[in-house]
Order: sequence, then C-alpha cells, then structure tokens
Amino acid sequence: MPAAESRPSLRTRERLLKAAEALFLDHGYDGTSARMITTTARANLAAVNYHFGGKEGLFHAMLERRLDALHEERLALLDAYERVAAGRSLTCERILAALFVPALRLARDGKRGGKDFLRLLGRAYVDPSPALRAFLSERYAPSIARFKDAFARALPQLAPRELTWRLHFMMGALAYTLAGADAWKLIAALNPADGSNDQLLLRRLAPFLIAGLQAPLPDLTGDDPVVSLVQTRQTRGRASANKPARPAVLPPRAARRAA
Repeated sequence: MPAAESRPSLRTRERLLKAAEALFLDHGYDGTSARMITTTARANLAAVNYHFGGKEGLFHAMLERRLDALHEERLALLDAYERVAAGRSLTCERILAALFVPALRLARDGKRGGKDFLRLLGRAYVDPSPALRAFLSERYAPSIARFKDAFARALPQLAPRELTWRLHFMMGALAYTLAGADAWKLIAALNPADGSNDQLLLRRLAPFLIAGLQAPLPDLTGDDPVVSLVQTRQTRGRASANKPARPAVLPPRAARRAA
C-alpha cells in the first residue's frame, strides 16, 4: 500500500477487505474471483492491484488483520498459563483454553473480528487452496510449534508421529465445526435461547477433543478389526450367493397332505 493515501482511497481499501472476507466465507479462496470482490466492493479491478498487488495479496491482508491478533493473544495466554505452572506441563484443558478463549474474545469484538470471526477461522483452516495453506503454515509456524510443544509435554505417552496425527484430527474437527452453520442450527433447534452461544458450542466440543487426544494408543501391528469384519462379511456374502439353493423340505404331515 502506498505510504500516504487519501481518505477515499482508504475507504476503497476497507471495502475490498470486507468484500473479500464475506465472499471467502461463502465461496472459499478458489471460488472467489477478483471481479466478484470488486463488484461487491463497488470498485474497479485496478484497485485490487493498486492496494494489494493482486487477489493473493488481498486475501493475505484480509486474513492477517483477523488472525494476527488471534495468534498473538493465544501465545500471550499460553505464556501466562505456563508461568503459573512454573515448569510443570499444562493439562490439555488449559492448552485448549489458550486456543479457544482468544477466539471467543475476538468473536465478541465487532472492531477486531465480530460475529463471523469463528466462521472465518474455521474456513481458513479447511480451505483447500495450496497457496492459502502455504501462507498460513508459514506465517503462523511459530504459534503452531508452541502449541504442539505444549501438547507434547501434556501427552508424553504419545510418539511425535502419533501426536501429529491427533492434532491434525483435532484441528479438523474444530475447523469443520466452526466453518459450517450446521452446529449452530443444531444448538438453536435443541435450545432456541442458545442459538448464538458460541461459548456453549466450544464447551461442548472441548471434551470431545480432549478424549481424542488422550485416547489409548491404537494397535497398529495387526489387521484392523473393522476392516477384517467387513472383509469377513463380504466373503460370507459371496459364498452364500454361489451356494446352490437347497430344496424346500416339508414337515412329514405337510408332505402327506401335499401328496
């Protein structure tokens, strides 16, 4: 962005950021074109290049202004918990709190995130665009590493590879829950008074995630019991289909009547 911009130029920049954010929530990175953004923002295509150097730069700026603050607050809260722990490992509950609490704060702050912040967070996690994934992984690598180290100390029984898988599943469940509207609709259906209660949603999700993180180690040496069961049933089904049909045998009394 140029060093000094006029007030109308800054307003155009803000409209582009807001349009990109709204369209990203519904269409993702690849499904949102620069033309869609400029049409929504009532700007011309040249404005995207002028302010951001292109669509990719616009999306980077849109995510940075939302997620930079989130990761800073997450790390600050994790630091505070670790100071209180005085060298002891944190519990999984505490680490998840460091992930969730800042997200809830931003979701309640209209100037820094607002009502769609959690959906934006979930959408950013699940978006399949390689360019977007590479950007997020690189920019927030220090934050990701800090939380992974904290979980490693909390779960010393897990080998690094197993921990990586479980954190992958955990973030997938979190992202899926936040990105879509299904969970919010479910809460509203069960209790209309809690239809917009994001804290309640995450409080329901946290025990599920913790149970997955702390689950016993799987036995990866033998055949998978579920796969074996399916294969056995398939084998029995094929055997039954190929077996000649047995003639019907009537009870003696019914046989005499038939004769």
